[in-house]
Amino acid sequence: MLRAFHSNWTRPFFVRSPDQPYAIEPFELLTTALSALAWRRENGPIRMICDTKAQRYYDTLGLTFLWDEGVHPLLDAVPEDVNPMAFWAAGKLYALSAMPSPCVMIDTDFICWKPLSPLLTGLDAAAIHREDITPDIYPDARAFTQTHGFDFAAFDWTVQPFNTALCYLADDNFRRYYTDTAIRFIRCSPDADDVLTYMVFAEQRLLAMCAAHKHIRAAALSDLELLFTGAQQGFFTHVWGFKQQMRGESALYEDFCRRCAARLRRDFPDAAKRIAVVPALAPYFTD
Repeated sequence: MLRAFHSNWTRPFFVRSPDQPYAIEPFELLTTALSALAWRRENGPIRMICDTKAQRYYDTLGLTFLWDEGVHPLLDAVPEDVNPMAFWAAGKLYALSAMPSPCVMIDTDFICWKPLSPLLTGLDAAAIHREDITPDIYPDARAFTQTHGFDFAAFDWTVQPFNTALCYLADDNFRRYYTDTAIRFIRCSPDADDVLTYMVFAEQRLLAMCAAHKHIRAAALSDLELLFTGAQQGFFTHVWGFKQQMRGESALYEDFCRRCAARLRRDFPDAAKRIAVVPALAPYFTD
């Protein structure tokens, strides 16, 4: 049995859209449902670690039942000086800092369709795939001019970053070391001025660097080619790269949401009945 968690920190939404009511797009709600329900069926319990605004939103929609270990508003405690524009996914790291190992951190747009345990034998840590060190996404230490007091020289910059759409941490000492290091970098960068490079360094590059520094057994479970060609035999679905395409083409958006609804009705019929009454999702469950 593997315990997993989703996370949702809403502060970046309200910084970007201060006059808007909080909302999650339909396709994201549908993948969240599939992610949670498929995890429960194949792997074990899952919880949502979020803030109070997210908890109220899921409760209003009637979707808190998706997480059999409950919805926990722990992210109200994220310090106010954490920069929500540069560190829009900082909530994941704060959630992981509160989640004892062994555990799996999984994004709400990532679905694991099969048991994960056979892929984890002998590993202390794992992530879905490695990332290429491209300078515009993963620059060297000289790019972090708004970071003060963080020891960049302590790490091996040749190690390929991990993509953490799914991340497994078996060793609790390493989990604490990694999250402490990543959060220290965030707190050393309150005036970070880039919306990509700082966040992926904190979350993805530091995971690989910390693993190499501690000499733990860490590995990627797949790679980009396997994921996007389907050659990983139906193990995983990650929607991330498809989001902008859907937003730009209404027909793709409609088709994707209807396919998600159909999969929910096929695989999780009782849950699908409860999801189908959510007003924003109901149209996708009609024939």
